[in-house]
Amino acid sequence: MNRRHTLLLLGAAALFAVAQPAASYAQTSGPASGEPIRVGEVNSYTGLPAFTIPYRQGWQLAVEEVNAAGGLLGGRKLEVVSRDDAGKPDDAVRVAQELISNEKVALLAGTYFSHVGLAVADFAARNKVPFVAAEPLTDAITWTKGNRYTFRLRPSTYMQAAMLVEEAAKLPAKRWATVAPNYEYGQSAVSWFKQLLREKRPDVEFVAEQWPVQGKLEAGPTVQALAAAKPDAIFNVTFGADLAKFVREGEGRGLFRNRPVVSLLTGEPEYLEPMKDEAPEGWIVTGYPWEQIDTPEHKAFRDAYQARFKEPPRQGSVVGYATFKAIAAAVAKAGSTDPEKVVDALSGLQVTSPFGPVTFRALDHQATMGAYVGKTTVKDGHGTMKDWRYADGANYLPSDEAVAKLRAE
Repeated sequence: MNRRHTLLLLGAAALFAVAQPAASYAQTSGPASGEPIRVGEVNSYTGLPAFTIPYRQGWQLAVEEVNAAGGLLGGRKLEVVSRDDAGKPDDAVRVAQELISNEKVALLAGTYFSHVGLAVADFAARNKVPFVAAEPLTDAITWTKGNRYTFRLRPSTYMQAAMLVEEAAKLPAKRWATVAPNYEYGQSAVSWFKQLLREKRPDVEFVAEQWPVQGKLEAGPTVQALAAAKPDAIFNVTFGADLAKFVREGEGRGLFRNRPVVSLLTGEPEYLEPMKDEAPEGWIVTGYPWEQIDTPEHKAFRDAYQARFKEPPRQGSVVGYATFKAIAAAVAKAGSTDPEKVVDALSGLQVTSPFGPVTFRALDHQATMGAYVGKTTVKDGHGTMKDWRYADGANYLPSDEAVAKLRAE
């Protein structure tokens, strides 16, 4: 892919989509008995359109399916009022307040970046409003800064690091280097990877760390510094445009030659497919091989998504869809939009996602959604995954005692 051109096109689409101060989406066909149930959705549409546009399409599909099936609470339609947070915590809190005060939403959902998700989670706790965090991976959102009103769908940095460490520990590598964006998500991912790998392999050492500013990676100096440390293997946490620059520069300078790379999120099609035939070969990654998963749940979702949007799903598509299916299930279980009843319903809620059954644990409100772990490869001119397996999130969580201690800190 010409990455720059594609990202510009995606960015233009996102800007067009959120040009209005508040975008409202609802499926209006069929009778409704009562006012719509409104959900306030906040996300970084202009900040990371490669993920958030498929994410939005995912939740649109979920809303359409819920409403086509008769809606909720005796025929009330599910309606979404969506706002852009520009990737900034202050903006996210401001629009969340506006959604609660002016748009009268019953609960909040969304966010992408970890620091933004944490800001909205704090707002939710202070205002006693349910918040289903769709994408932010920070462990703090359900552990050290967890609260009664916040729930998180995706597997956290701890969970995905644990999945990757299983594979990393099998490598003969002893000297490791890391590269990650210098904010909460990257810092947490590196910290957990180092801790968990050392527990399995006390003989490893970490000889270099690179901390580029998110979205502003200087590929040349970063690759040069990593190469100078002469590591046996590399743990990468960069994503999006930074990942593409890192891969291109690293390949050009031979950084990855005979050197294993373990990489968080790189197998997700949002980041892998745009690199086309420049995608890395043989990296150990978490991701989403959408075209290869043939479970009944996933096939039904994939077919419906492709029929609706005339394109294949992305990781964001699954996240958006599962988030709003869970919200609908919680409201139905609660039998009400009362915030306290919805929170009680979300706690321990079991739903079926495109990845299979998912439970929002009562202990910490972390969902058990998993991820696919495998290796990158190039097939038919584009990046994909091979030798993959589904890692059930329930198998990659710390003990109840450890979580209780984290939440008490």
